[in-house]
Order: sequence, then structure tokens, then C-alpha cells
Amino acid sequence: MDDLKKASQRKASFGATVKAVLWSFFGVRKKSDYEQDAQQLNPVHVIIAGIIGALIFIATLLLIVKSVVAQ
Repeated sequence: MDDLKKASQRKASFGATVKAVLWSFFGVRKKSDYEQDAQQLNPVHVIIAGIIGALIFIATLLLIVKSVVAQ
């Protein structure tokens, strides 16, 4: 339980978390950056940013499909 509390108190900003999640969606990440993120990112922020990123990705795909089908 102490590990979970320590992990949720990491000091990386939400912006840094969003940046790491966007890079993970793209699929390109340096090993050194990944290791640094694993030590600094708050896991709760990663989950929230991942859900927001997935929702934006799905909404973008839906808008593209609707605009193509409408033509």
C-alpha cells in the first residue's frame, strides 16, 4: 500500500504526462525518456491522460468518417 501512495505523489506535471501519453500513442519513445517517465509520472495522471487521449482520438475518427460519408 505504501508503494501506491508513493507512486501517486510523484512530482511530474500533468503536461509532462500528456506529452508522454501522446508519444505513446504515436509509438515512438526513447528508452532513456521511458525510464525517466516511469520514475516521475503519476500513474493517476497517466490513466486520466490516456482516457482523454483515447476519447479525442475516437472523436477525430468519427468526424473524419462522417465527413467522408457525407460527401
